[in-house]
Amino acid sequence: MKKRQSRSILGTLIIAISLVLSACNSSEETPQGSTGEQSTEKIHVVTTIAQISEPVSVIGGDRVDVQSLMGPGVDPHLYNATHGDIKKLDESDIVFYSGLHLEGNMTEIFEQIGKNKPVLAITSSIPEDQLLEDEELAIDPHVWFDIDLWKQALESATEELKNFSPEDATYFEENKLEYFKQLDELKADSTAKIAEIPEEKRVIVTAHDAFGYFGRMHGMDVVGLQGLSTEDEIGLSDINETIQTLLEHNIPAVFVESSINPASINAVIEGAAKKGLKVKLGGELYSDAMGTAGTDEGTYIGMYRHNVETIYHALTGSGE
Repeated sequence: MKKRQSRSILGTLIIAISLVLSACNSSEETPQGSTGEQSTEKIHVVTTIAQISEPVSVIGGDRVDVQSLMGPGVDPHLYNATHGDIKKLDESDIVFYSGLHLEGNMTEIFEQIGKNKPVLAITSSIPEDQLLEDEELAIDPHVWFDIDLWKQALESATEELKNFSPEDATYFEENKLEYFKQLDELKADSTAKIAEIPEEKRVIVTAHDAFGYFGRMHGMDVVGLQGLSTEDEIGLSDINETIQTLLEHNIPAVFVESSINPASINAVIEGAAKKGLKVKLGGELYSDAMGTAGTDEGTYIGMYRHNVETIYHALTGSGE
């Protein structure tokens, strides 16, 4: 994934504000748990994406208050922090972000905020040999689609919570183990469901290359019109190559993503039709963002199940 060569004026101002706010608060804050006494106040956690915030809220239970900066439909690749975001980050006790350049526009902000409080890229605990790369050797940041790897990332977040509040360590560990049992069940159910799709139909075509880890875990080929980042441009050759893949495998459906403009996928459908292949829109998948809070798709497990069911029904025709 390519770094931006320039930064907006807003981004520069945000970093300056973060420096001022951090400097003002660094002398006033005492880390919760440092005295060894039980605190009646919840640990205030701020995350970038909901794929982190929702699981952390489950693991943290009633001992944490978790806020996510990026809501449904928000693209983290292109996200620029606002003044309100800086305020939330500054007022937090702990900051969790995904890392691997997913939130590339916020890197300098994390570096500054991290001088005064715990700021963790939760994917930093994942061994490099387990990460995927594209043809340009850019690391794929969409790790949450490999349930086992996401457990490793959430393990590191749990350890950070324990370090911050040692008196709650047992509580966090018990919640984590219970949640991980649910994730193991999710993996088993998802793998069994995808295995029911005829092998020659196991191809996911989406707007950008966000499902590599999903494909690796479930034995599916993945075609993304864009690269790993939504900053990458889509050319006519990308569309034509995708259409050729559909023709070769007689793939019945392609998918749009909740945080991506569907125009490129519609162009693929139209192009395939001109070649004599009727390809339907298989439904909307959640890739870089989850669903609305309070819905099944607003949870990590519910989002994952939604994607599996949508892919299954579209590629088997069972939803018709």
